[in-house]
Amino acid sequence: MTDPQDSTVDTDGTGAARAGATGPAPTRRSLIGWGGAGLALGAAAAGGAVAMTRTGNDVEPAAAAAGAGIAFHGAHQAGIATAVQDRLHFAAFDVKTDDRDAFVQLLKDWTRAAARMTAGHAVGEGAYGGLAEAPPDDTGEALGLKPSRLTLTIGFGPSLFEKFGLADRRPEALVELPKFPGDNLDRARSDGDLCIQACADDPQVAVHAIRNLARIGFGKVAIRWSQLGFGKTSSTTPDAQTPRNLMGFKDGTRNIAGTETERLKKFVWADEKDNGPDAAWMNGGSYLVARRIRMNIETWDRTSLQEQEDIFGRDKGEGAPVGKAKERDEPFLKAMKPDAHVRLAHPDSNGGVTILRRGYSFTDGTDGLGRLEAGLFFLAYQRDVRKGFIPLQRNLSRTDALNEYIQHVGSAVFAVPPGVRDEDDWWGRALFSKEA
Repeated sequence: MTDPQDSTVDTDGTGAARAGATGPAPTRRSLIGWGGAGLALGAAAAGGAVAMTRTGNDVEPAAAAAGAGIAFHGAHQAGIATAVQDRLHFAAFDVKTDDRDAFVQLLKDWTRAAARMTAGHAVGEGAYGGLAEAPPDDTGEALGLKPSRLTLTIGFGPSLFEKFGLADRRPEALVELPKFPGDNLDRARSDGDLCIQACADDPQVAVHAIRNLARIGFGKVAIRWSQLGFGKTSSTTPDAQTPRNLMGFKDGTRNIAGTETERLKKFVWADEKDNGPDAAWMNGGSYLVARRIRMNIETWDRTSLQEQEDIFGRDKGEGAPVGKAKERDEPFLKAMKPDAHVRLAHPDSNGGVTILRRGYSFTDGTDGLGRLEAGLFFLAYQRDVRKGFIPLQRNLSRTDALNEYIQHVGSAVFAVPPGVRDEDDWWGRALFSKEA
């Protein structure tokens, strides 16, 4: 796993919808009732309208409580610097067609569907009322539900560039991850030609989104693996309460804030220096590392409190670094044990390496031996994997005391292109269209 960014797990939190995000004005329907929910916003209507059209800041708390939507169109994809939602459904897909035109049409269809779902609308003609002899356009399980700040974020894996004549468009920063010490990767839960990250405050809204996209893609793509997540383990929102991971420690104290424009530019948004001359389509995008990290929960739960705190380098109650009183006090790394997670993960121990984390906890039943199948689904965005996650994980995988209690069992890396600018744009247009 990786901890507090003090590094891969602990990072200082703040979040914003999206810098430069733009979108159409909210419709009357969006103000009166999201997606047929019939929710009269009443006095909160003004706040909900603002939430739908904000371009660079977090959704207001009142708007979030009302289930407001997040603008789909913008310079960057939503779901990166956006305020982290409570639930996740992440899916990696394999491409099953060699027809380039059919795949491009799928990306266009997905984009239209994503724009509708993030606004709280059904896909196409909806789940009912259409031709009785044909399957409906929408699966229907989100009828009556609010948008719940749904964001949908697409990424392209290295293997996609082996298809459709895209080899010369692969960004230089999109590299395969090396095998790190301690990795025990399940290939069936790793990699993928492309991914969709669905985040929302309602799990059914997130699952509905992935289900609809998989249905639309039938015959062209198939889900390779997926992961449900709950209990965000990091925050991109200033002054928000820092969430805790399944080990009971605060996580994400030093995460990059969605409102920190300069830090996002420095550490998250890729440019021509990262992408190379043949991948200008990725300028303004980011690179995503996804790691499924299983925790040895039962062993951890039998470990003394003192040892737990020594392993992290923070106290379990306040979250303060060793020798400090408050969670956000600057840590004195030399006061921690040499193998403490925070000490090893801190930017000062890694030449300034900083990433933006959006991880989630997961539990997937038991492993057949009475042990909880649980852990951290780690998601990290950065402008260059070669200068971000790889050197950081190399440092952690060698000597981090936390390694006794965790194991990386799934892994993938994706190039996440910039945002969909307007209603005429679509996911991957700059990659697939020469005129773009």
